[in-house]
Formats: sequence, C-alpha cells, structure tokens
Amino acid sequence: MREVNLRSIDLNLLVVLQALLREKHVSRAAQELHMSQPAVSRALQRLRDMLDDPLLVRTRSGYDLSARAQEILPCLNALLQGASSLIQPVQFDPLTATDTVRMTGLDLEAALYLPKLTKLLHSEAPNLKIELVPQTSDHFKKLDEGTVHFSLTGLEPDFATDQFHRVLIDHMGSICVMDKDNPLVQEMTLDQYVSCRHGMVSITGVGPGSMDRKLQTIGRSRELSMRLSSFMSVAEFCEGTELVFALPQRLAEHITKDRHLVMRPLPPELTREDIRFYVYWHERHHHDPMCVWVRQKISEVFQPD
Repeated sequence: MREVNLRSIDLNLLVVLQALLREKHVSRAAQELHMSQPAVSRALQRLRDMLDDPLLVRTRSGYDLSARAQEILPCLNALLQGASSLIQPVQFDPLTATDTVRMTGLDLEAALYLPKLTKLLHSEAPNLKIELVPQTSDHFKKLDEGTVHFSLTGLEPDFATDQFHRVLIDHMGSICVMDKDNPLVQEMTLDQYVSCRHGMVSITGVGPGSMDRKLQTIGRSRELSMRLSSFMSVAEFCEGTELVFALPQRLAEHITKDRHLVMRPLPPELTREDIRFYVYWHERHHHDPMCVWVRQKISEVFQPD
C-alpha cells in the first residue's frame, strides 16, 4: 500500500470533497461552501489527481458518485465529524453528567467547608460522583500530579506557583483553645502565654509554626509540649490538661463544641493577619468544563467578606 504523507495534503480539500459528494454537482457545492464555481472545479481536479479517481461521473440523469467515491463518503463524513468534535468546545451538562470530581483537604477543613458544597453539587448534578481524597503533607503534590481537581488549604505553594489558581473561601483570626479548668481561662498576658504548655497542629510535621514566627518578630519564643498532625485530635489531647492551642477561629469553634473546652483571645501583642483558606486547582484543569462548572458552584457557596 502506498504510504501517504499527510503534511503534503491540503486537508481543506476534504471539506470540498464532502460537499461535492453530497451535492453531486459543482455549482451546488460551490454555493454551499460560499466559493466560486471555478475554485471548486479546480479543487475537484486536485482531488481527482490526489485520489486517482474521477469521483463524480456523468450519467444520463446527471453526475453520480464513482465506486471509489461511494466507498470514501462514510469514512469522510466520520472523519470530518470527528475533527469538528475535536475543535468544538466540550459542553458540561450537570443534569446528565456522570463525571467524577476529586477533592482533597485536611479532615477538619473538609468537614467544615465541603458538605455544603457537595450538597449543592448533587442537587444540580445528581449523577456527579465526588471523591474526597486523603490529604498528604504536601497540599499541592496531588494537584501537580493531576490526581485531584481541587485542594482546600490555608497554605500556599512553594513550587510552580504560576501553574496554580485559587479562590478565597474564608478568612479568620486566631484564638486560643484550652480546657475549661485551665488557670489561664480568667486572664492570659503575653508572659503567661509564652510560659504555658503549648500544643500545635503541624500539617507538614516539620519546622516552626506561624505563631512561632510571630513571636520571633517581638523577640519572644515558646516551648512546644505537643505537636499534632491533625486538627481532629486537638480536643482529646487538650481536655483535662494545661495545653493551649492557637487555632483558626472557625476550626476552634468546631473543635470546642460540646467539649470541656473554651476559647480565649490571644494576648494583644500576638494579633496578626487573618488566616486565609483557599480552594486551589491546577492549570491543567483550568479550562475543563466540569471544573469550570464546579468553580462556579464554589463561588456561589463561599462568599467571604
């Protein structure tokens, strides 16, 4: 079989060929294509040379397809339909969609923010599948690898920052969480805070926390008695002890609910910028129709002040 070099072929001729085989008439094909009749006649001659076949043959009732043209037409229609589908933007229909959207986030953050979102998604896209993927110490690795579509986190990426997009979903200050019988419940000065027993939630498991960095700016430091890897276990370790945790307020409210714990403000010297929580996604999914739709729903659910 003769090998064909597609780079040497004007693929625009295939559109002309389809019109000629459909209309079986040069003038009508030219009218359909909004081309001049001479231009279509020249294209027909080029197609005859390329395919080594007359394609249109004269009969008593007019022109008809050659045997080769009859063989070509179904394949040609399928080819051009496929090309059209390739170029035409894919549409996302939530009512019929059966896609799977994968999200990741820490357990407590996911419990706080994602139920309301998933309820809205399922109300408008009943057959959409949602997978909550366990978070790793690197909040952006799964996005970078393409294994999840969205990541909920209060951290920021430290690599390929131009490849990540985000939307703010919440922001809040920090507050102290302690046992109701902790001596610091009544009053907590900076000196008392620095010298108390501290607990900390360390997502990465290494390095100082943001509170430690804040203390450094005012020439102070603290000693950690407990380092946890998840917000979900704070209540169990804090109740009945003298541990004090500085946590994002919304998370603290969830942790202390129905527990023997209270929230108290940080000393004024430790007031800092609000902690901000974002939903991130990678550039690879930025134009994906399903992800575009999900982002619209995220914006509807989360409207931070």
